[in-house]
Amino acid sequence: MTVKALGYLAIGSTRPDDWAGFATDRLGLQAVDRGGKMRAFRMDDRRQRLMVDGALPDGSTVFGWEVADAAALDTLGAKLDDARVAVKRGSAAAAARRCVAGLISFADPAGNPLEAFHGGAVATDPFKPGRDIGGFRCGALGMGHVLLAAPRIDTVWAFYRDLLGFRISDYTAAPVKAYFTHVNPRHHSLALVEAPHRVMHHLLLELYSLDDVGRGYDMALADGRVAVTLGRHGNDRMTSFYQRTPSPFYVEYGWGGLDVDDATWKPQELKSVRSFWGHRGLFESLGDGPPPPEMPVMPPWPEARAPLNVIEGNYSRLAGVCPWWDTLAARR
Repeated sequence: MTVKALGYLAIGSTRPDDWAGFATDRLGLQAVDRGGKMRAFRMDDRRQRLMVDGALPDGSTVFGWEVADAAALDTLGAKLDDARVAVKRGSAAAAARRCVAGLISFADPAGNPLEAFHGGAVATDPFKPGRDIGGFRCGALGMGHVLLAAPRIDTVWAFYRDLLGFRISDYTAAPVKAYFTHVNPRHHSLALVEAPHRVMHHLLLELYSLDDVGRGYDMALADGRVAVTLGRHGNDRMTSFYQRTPSPFYVEYGWGGLDVDDATWKPQELKSVRSFWGHRGLFESLGDGPPPPEMPVMPPWPEARAPLNVIEGNYSRLAGVCPWWDTLAARR
């Protein structure tokens, strides 16, 4: 295993003030004072997770993938060199801007700028969300996941698999080719979808409380930001909605994502990428409009429902109140 988490995302934007208000008031991130054209935001104990940089081209993205230590970073750099991938060793100043101990820069076959780093700096003060939320599910799982669309998706997937150590969670072959891949127990840290052009579709932020997602949904509805309605995915079981940001990508705001265990998990071909319910507008958000008439109708998810994914301290068990249900549960 090489990469272990999505550590940070840097985006170029000419609207840093819009991002500052959106990230804190709507997403609940904590603003970090960086000065100049840089805006930075915390999600957990790390000094920064999301960076909005006015010095980068507007709409550009840089994905920061974390490795274990300096030795792992050197090993990855040598592996990329051997594969004839252009690698730039980051300066001390570049590492300081990212709040890491060391980094290298390179690109995937689709042209997405990537950085690998080690030694993400930890803040000395507790995380203070920008609005009243219970917090984000980050830590060793990283800041969330990203979905990237690109042509020649098999070549792109081979790069992440063979050089960066990503493992497949599940995939689809038709009517859309897609790979959902993981580097830790989060169901996927990177999703790849085949498309004519390279684009970042969304960044997932996972919260500890479903109520925080609901309140975020209310605010996004009031602001007219909802691009994809509230729903529950069938593969990673995330309950979420997608909202527009000040940049040309979405933020998926979710709760209750599935964990995978490499010792027992078996990748499978998905027969459907439809959600259990909701997520109206998702297909349209991936393309230029509704599906063409000749496209086969996506079949429903094979299951109608699935158990919720919860953590200790985040749920209360209810006593059985219906003899029929108690009998059914006892048979499981």
